[in-house]
Amino acid sequence: MEFKKNDLVEVEIEDIGQDGEGIGKADGYTLFVKDAVIGDRVLARITKMKKNYGYARTEKVLTPSSFRVEPKCRFHRQCGGCQIQAMSYERQLAFKQDKVRNNLIRIGGFPAEQIDAVMEPIVGMEEPWHYRNKAQYPVGCDRNGRIVTGFYAGRTHDIVANTDCALGAPENRLILETVLSYMEENNVTAYDEKTGKGLVRHILIRTGFASGEIMVCLVINGKKLPAEEKLVEKLRRAAEKEKRSSYMRLDAGHEIIEKRIVSISVSINTERTNVIMGKEIRTLWGQDAIEDTLRILERGRGAEKTEFVPTDDAVTFRISPLSFYQVNLRQTEKLYSLALEYAGLTGKETVWDLYCGIGTISLFMAKKAKQVYGVEVVTQAIEDAKENARLNGITNAEFYVGKAEEVLPEFYEKETELQDDNGKSDADSRGKLHPDVIVVDPPRKGCDEKCLDTMLKMQPKRIVYVSCDPATLARDLKVLCDGGYELVRGRCVDQFGQSVHVETVVLLQRKDM
Repeated sequence: MEFKKNDLVEVEIEDIGQDGEGIGKADGYTLFVKDAVIGDRVLARITKMKKNYGYARTEKVLTPSSFRVEPKCRFHRQCGGCQIQAMSYERQLAFKQDKVRNNLIRIGGFPAEQIDAVMEPIVGMEEPWHYRNKAQYPVGCDRNGRIVTGFYAGRTHDIVANTDCALGAPENRLILETVLSYMEENNVTAYDEKTGKGLVRHILIRTGFASGEIMVCLVINGKKLPAEEKLVEKLRRAAEKEKRSSYMRLDAGHEIIEKRIVSISVSINTERTNVIMGKEIRTLWGQDAIEDTLRILERGRGAEKTEFVPTDDAVTFRISPLSFYQVNLRQTEKLYSLALEYAGLTGKETVWDLYCGIGTISLFMAKKAKQVYGVEVVTQAIEDAKENARLNGITNAEFYVGKAEEVLPEFYEKETELQDDNGKSDADSRGKLHPDVIVVDPPRKGCDEKCLDTMLKMQPKRIVYVSCDPATLARDLKVLCDGGYELVRGRCVDQFGQSVHVETVVLLQRKDM
């Protein structure tokens, strides 16, 4: 039977795709079905046709899967943020573990038995809701001209009006409604992407889940907001009124933390661009940044060795509106503590942290290493990293601005100059710049080819790779393992419950050790 666009077909969902879509066949023709869960039988409408496969969306669930659950958010099918919210959390974790495993086998070329031997069970969340400490809400107008904020519908720039995201911090709703009220009362316009006119583009909210500090930043298409003092007054008054409510209180694990707005600012962005934040930040009230603290965890002992136990050690970070900071505090503690464990530091090692951001991993490593060098292309992030080192009294961490693929070769050349006239390359002749451990936490595109090449030339004893994209992780691991390293340990960490994304940390060791 030949199908065409808009045909309705019954499909048994037999698998899950990389983006969380259900995969099934209709008369032998493979369909990737949006909003379907493995095990469902659905009525699907075909949206796009290819020669050997097509795309469809679920019109009706005829027989629900045993893995299907009732979504918490009524906008989950429209919004692009929660692709797998209708799937039980246990099955989400299995999907993510399989996704990483399959990429390592298919793209990395690793034998399945090797991956199964080295990969530990995925680290899930105790509570996979309201975990995001940062959210950026676009502002626009609906069809009736009413100002709205929420999230973009999947693969579009159409705003789904929603001030109560199930992944965001609970107080975000109060803050968003207060900002919208201020805009309506003071005739403040919303930005229109099509015309480039209008004032307020986005609302950024950041919350320190350990400190309770909240930052509110409005991204504006101009230099100034009308009646800025009224915005400040409304936000402060709303927060004070609600501070005893569930909106403004947080169970931080050991105690109830009272949240408070400590920073209100504007980000000036007058460019016709999809980049959200502008380069200039102006504080309207309060602090220029907030603080938050990550605890260093260790594995439990004996039967509890897979559990994470807080230590007395922690690192505090200063977070500005432009800072990169992982959005899930509790899972980040686990992820970075795993990276620290994998690094195997004894206090004698030199560590290079590439793509270091504001120094989060660097400062974790500095607690156990002799010396840490961090590299990051964003100048403001390096300034934040230096300030974070000062804030924590850490003196054995230095930070450099530049691309990892450019800075690392430069230091490699300096290192070779330190070798003696006979060309010896032992540790003493290499000098302090030579890394015993390299840590990389690159963006989704993975490591630059030149960066990988220099890592192989520098031959650290261990490489700890923290990845947010299983495909580029597998690609880069193949290069590194072909260059003399072996995959020793690995573990996935679920940073983004209800979505298809997953973090992975792996340990590579030189084969000649």
